[in-house]
Amino acid sequence: VPTDDATYASAAAPDGTLDGTRGETPAARDPFAPLLLRAADGATAACTPHGAHVAAWTPVVGGLPAGERLFLSAATALRAGAAIRGGVPVIFPQFADRGPLPKHGFARTRAWRIVHPPGRHDGSGAASARFALEDDAETRARWPHAFAATLDVRVAAAWLEIGLAIRNTGAAPFAFTAALHTYLRVADVAAARVAGLGGVRYGDTAAGGAERTEGGDPLAIVGEVDRIYRDVPGAVVVREETPDGPRAVRVTQQGFRDVVLWNPGAAKGAALADLEPDGWRRMLCVEAAVVGTPVTLAPDEAWTGVQRLEALA
Repeated sequence: VPTDDATYASAAAPDGTLDGTRGETPAARDPFAPLLLRAADGATAACTPHGAHVAAWTPVVGGLPAGERLFLSAATALRAGAAIRGGVPVIFPQFADRGPLPKHGFARTRAWRIVHPPGRHDGSGAASARFALEDDAETRARWPHAFAATLDVRVAAAWLEIGLAIRNTGAAPFAFTAALHTYLRVADVAAARVAGLGGVRYGDTAAGGAERTEGGDPLAIVGEVDRIYRDVPGAVVVREETPDGPRAVRVTQQGFRDVVLWNPGAAKGAALADLEPDGWRRMLCVEAAVVGTPVTLAPDEAWTGVQRLEALA
């Protein structure tokens, strides 16, 4: 999945739609072909129908493009049934291995339907797109529930907003866990600092699920970090010093109660076939999640979770 804006420029109309159309797009035929969202102010994001996956985001800060802010592995697999390593994978209906499904469920490896192709749909200057996924015979064979999921992506200025909505379309209640598995791009994860998690209880997956309370604020990323922070009260901010100056991203969420902080570290990073060499140094996952307490939906009931990323510098 290319992430250079120049790759898209020849295919995108001024309103951000591919081929200047609002109907079928090339990406409707190829689930890995990126769709570009371009806001009126020049902020961009790129998505693929495979997984309803946000693969790139370049905000505008102070009137100027502020550089790519999502990490995407150069070694990621682009094939049916495989997850894309990086960007923002959609995790549903199971987080990690907390259930009978394959790790992280099936939403991230399915081709979603394009409901609204990229365009400026609301008159605000923000670019947006909507994707949808419904149950079918294959999903019901793995997870016997009827559902309708939508993913909304909006981008403008210094922010990117991603909203996941799940509706129970069946006759029986079901429970699920979910996350937006956001990979932030960093210059060097060892130099990054994460603020906003001090005093929050978390399960330390890297330590066998040990229960701890975060004492560092801001905290540094040392070795493997795999933590589920529960009931996070406010924004999480990732700051770093880079050769080009300070960078910071503020992460807020609604509907999602938990935050997952993940970096595989050197040893586990090297064991991931779809992660480029030393790629672990250039990524930090700050995930909006609902894991500690699964969501239960009655028939025709719906749930929505939103993650908002804002480049502060």
